[in-house]
Amino acid sequence: MNVFNSVQSFKSTQKTIVTLGTFDGMHIGHQAILNKLKLQKKIYGYETLVLTFFPHPRMVLKTDHQISLLNTIDERIKLIDHFGIDHLVVQEFTQDFSNLSAEEFVKTILVDQFNIGKIIIGYDHRFGKNRSADIHDLIEFGKKYHFDVEQISAEELNDVSVSSTKIRNALNVGNVALAKTYLGYPYMVSGKVVSGKQLGRTIGYPTANIQVAEDYKLIPAIGVYVVGVTVKDEDYYGMLSVGTNPTVGGTEKTVEVYIFDFNDTIYDEEITVRFLTKIRDEENFGSIDLLIEALKNDEVFSRNFLINID
Repeated sequence: MNVFNSVQSFKSTQKTIVTLGTFDGMHIGHQAILNKLKLQKKIYGYETLVLTFFPHPRMVLKTDHQISLLNTIDERIKLIDHFGIDHLVVQEFTQDFSNLSAEEFVKTILVDQFNIGKIIIGYDHRFGKNRSADIHDLIEFGKKYHFDVEQISAEELNDVSVSSTKIRNALNVGNVALAKTYLGYPYMVSGKVVSGKQLGRTIGYPTANIQVAEDYKLIPAIGVYVVGVTVKDEDYYGMLSVGTNPTVGGTEKTVEVYIFDFNDTIYDEEITVRFLTKIRDEENFGSIDLLIEALKNDEVFSRNFLINID
């Protein structure tokens, strides 16, 4: 996949079939659009192109400047690349860019730069200054500038339409299983292993303390989880704590993972954890002995859960 860092850096001489959006999370609705893009490529013979934006428009337009995102931009690029798209354009979203009218956006970018032959969009897509245009406007622009328009209906799960917002809401209450259903894959967090207080190794549960570099990356709710872990391209399982460790008087929120059957030193290594299910809420057990007993129970629960995992 070819990656371009602005709409100006990509000018196509070949007809393209395009989709566009923030694609935060790359959930099953997004995946349906990209799969449709690939299918239509076989029919039309056009090259496939995804236009995405960073930072998130809601951050720039101050409608929700504290929004937490499901993916870093690097994660988003990797997820899109998995679908075998020909070209990805990552456009910086600015106030100036947001002021483009719907027709300016269509004419100067989709038509003049991308040489668009067809566009596929989601059921609720709006675009242009103040999000003023919708599918009906896009169809009219398609007639004027000679490209086809296709809209994909909402992906429905148990009569609930999938959205990045609903996934964020699920993660914010620790429902990582529901988030996995919406995403089509376990929610992931990556970061560098840094030195912590090293209490875990004194009680038989040495943990890797994960420093997540991007402060906009959403961390699931405080609690204890069963996770998959990737270290140095090898996959393991473990249990992870998001919280302050109140039993030992902790006050700072940390993300720590105990990796099963693993003894390597991995300081400064980049690791990825995949949230599989929640075990319990964080608790203040009042003593180290009761904490150890709880951790043993957590491990039993985790290993039993993993016996039946796909």
